[in-house]
Amino acid sequence: MKVRICSFCTLLLLTMPLGGQVMVAAAPSITPAPTPPPGSGVVLHVTLQDAIERAKRLSPTLAAALTNARVAAEAVVQARAANLPNVSGNSQYLYTQGNGTPAARFITNNGVHEYIAQTDVHQVISAPLLVGYRQSVVLRAVAKDQETIAERGLIVTVVQAYAALFGAEGKLRTSEDTLRAAQRFLTITQERETNGDAAHADVLKARIQADDSQSALNNAQLTLDQSRIALALLIFEKVNQPFDLVDDPSKVLTLPPRGKAQQEASTSNPELGAAQKNTDAARKSLLAARLGYLPSLTFDYFYGIDANQFAVNSTLYDGNRIQNLGYSALATLSMPLFTWGATHSKVKAAKDKQDLARLNLDFTRRKAAGNFELYYSAAQVAGNDLKTRQDAYADAVESRHLTLLQYQAGAATALEVVTSESAVETESSALYDAKARYATALANLATLTGVL
Repeated sequence: MKVRICSFCTLLLLTMPLGGQVMVAAAPSITPAPTPPPGSGVVLHVTLQDAIERAKRLSPTLAAALTNARVAAEAVVQARAANLPNVSGNSQYLYTQGNGTPAARFITNNGVHEYIAQTDVHQVISAPLLVGYRQSVVLRAVAKDQETIAERGLIVTVVQAYAALFGAEGKLRTSEDTLRAAQRFLTITQERETNGDAAHADVLKARIQADDSQSALNNAQLTLDQSRIALALLIFEKVNQPFDLVDDPSKVLTLPPRGKAQQEASTSNPELGAAQKNTDAARKSLLAARLGYLPSLTFDYFYGIDANQFAVNSTLYDGNRIQNLGYSALATLSMPLFTWGATHSKVKAAKDKQDLARLNLDFTRRKAAGNFELYYSAAQVAGNDLKTRQDAYADAVESRHLTLLQYQAGAATALEVVTSESAVETESSALYDAKARYATALANLATLTGVL
């Protein structure tokens, strides 16, 4: 009865909910469309969300975090099992040289032939084991936070690569447009030179501008190819998979209100959550080390046979029959008296780890507050700069058109036309860089809030 009561108490302790533990349902993920073979000629239309989901399936870093989370979950199962009764079966046959009587020659054995076939219900009640189970539950939650950190870091990488490719495509289109404009300007200067309305120096300036535009186009194409491969490495198994982008990341991502973002960052920051849980785990580790000074109880309940014949019933030498099947119980109290300072050393080491965990928690709290201010301010500045770049690019395109008309009418110089064309290239590059900065800033903010 004592064995049953102890086992029930242990089971009750293991099934009690942890204080402050909250179960959060995982958000449903979007399953990306299947990838056709690269040689099929099918071009995939990839949205930003689709790219993120594809990257999650292929990222080795995220896979490692997922594996660690699963291993931590199995550690909880093992720690729980160590505190519950275990059942094992054992069988033995012992032969000892006889002495001419039913007894064995060696007094430690029960007979010449001894058969043992028993089932052992083994239960260990130890305070360090119980605390170790509670610690494993906390470490499982830490592993889940680490998984979230890896996932959000991957999202930032994908957004950066997606925005870089989107910008490279836009810059390539601008380079093509600039080259056409430069070639058109070259044609105009040649015609005006033929008519005697322009000097040959204008033709040379236009030709230089056309050559520079061609060189810029070649570099833009190279940048596009590099950006395409960089994104394909993240989201496809084959880097030569044909695809095009659907979204402008600076438009599909929006900056949330500051108050809402700050509230989400205070409750959904996985780094802060992991630091808090690590501190709790360190506290439990110190408690387990201190409980090592206490005794532990071990219970064993045996049921089976331990007899001179391998049978439920046996016949003695005098002809009487006896029943071999039976049970026995064993209780052991282990008191640690002298361990050469090992337990004290474990307590000191656990105390040092707890101090380090508290220090890391304080730093993580300051870092979280600082990162929110930094990321939110960066997103605000990037958003304002994006609006400025959009206006500047539109003005540069209009200025180029008007300057070319003025040149045709003889009211502007060739240098002014070249300058206006260069301004379009510069403002276009600045615009797409601003789009990439804005999208990246929002992705960085999402590592704290969990909302992209």
